[in-house]
Amino acid sequence: MADTTLAELTTLRVGGPAGRLLVADTTDELVAHVVDAWSDEDDWLVLGGGSNLLVADQGFPGTVVVVRTRGIDAETDADGVTVRVAAGEPWDAFIATTVERGWTGLEALSGIPGTVGAAPVQNIGAYGVELSDVLTAVDFLDAETGERSWVPASELALGYRTSTLKHGRRGVVLTVEFRLGTATGDGVPVRYAQLAGSLGVELGTRVAPADVRAEVLRLRGSKGMVLDDADPDTWSAGSFFTNPIVSAEFARTMPVDAPRWQVGDDVKLSAAWLIEHAGVHRGYGVPGSRAGISTKHTLALTNRGGATAAQVAELARYVQVTVANRFGVTLVPEPVVVGDLLA
Repeated sequence: MADTTLAELTTLRVGGPAGRLLVADTTDELVAHVVDAWSDEDDWLVLGGGSNLLVADQGFPGTVVVVRTRGIDAETDADGVTVRVAAGEPWDAFIATTVERGWTGLEALSGIPGTVGAAPVQNIGAYGVELSDVLTAVDFLDAETGERSWVPASELALGYRTSTLKHGRRGVVLTVEFRLGTATGDGVPVRYAQLAGSLGVELGTRVAPADVRAEVLRLRGSKGMVLDDADPDTWSAGSFFTNPIVSAEFARTMPVDAPRWQVGDDVKLSAAWLIEHAGVHRGYGVPGSRAGISTKHTLALTNRGGATAAQVAELARYVQVTVANRFGVTLVPEPVVVGDLLA
């Protein structure tokens, strides 16, 4: 992989070369590669599925460790099942396994690209479920101390698309532990109105996990959020911006038809609605650029084929400025940005 660029390892398909690229197929290799990288004075980056990265065209001058570890271990008891999963397991393949084995709690997170080890970093969520609902601990190699230990989920400050793993706690997730339910004849409750509507049931109705997974995959596919190598309209980092959380006072200044959800004392707004109503519509592209808004979902910034990281960043800045000018809201990118692109 000496000549591999990071564009070949990310779902946005942009990004230049790494200074050094190491691949870990086992947890022992992952630990060894990471410790080796830490012993160097250069910067380092751990890469899983590359689904939440925007890497500069200049690439990354330090060491990139690609995580390809595999393994799923489970211990069932009367109340459920404890599952430990290697960080490099592809996320959706793992979800498929949970459904096949009758483990419940993650079926609504089907179709999300990336790896299991990256999931706690973002505290991924969709259709009324967040990883924090079932995450119990991570096996973590700490960059500051060099120590490896199991860190309880309660110490990760898991919030909306955030955690201490994303902000402040430097190191590498080696294994992720979940506490899942076991399937019963009455299925699992549907917790999200859109999902319930598409399934043709009332909110809270219990549905077979396999049916939930199938409908989530269909919904995500209709929004271009299931990666398809043959369809550039899916070459993205998923939702590029997080839904902004504002004060209740500020929310009252928004148009009455702007979607909103109460989050404690604050209010969450819809980034997709803000983008669309600021005048940036599906399919929009900056003239002369190969980056564009997905034709299926306003929140996805896509590589139409041959786009550069600079072009993706230019489109992201255009969206941010347009929404800020129209609504006074600054949209925050969800992907990790490697390089000086959105400063």
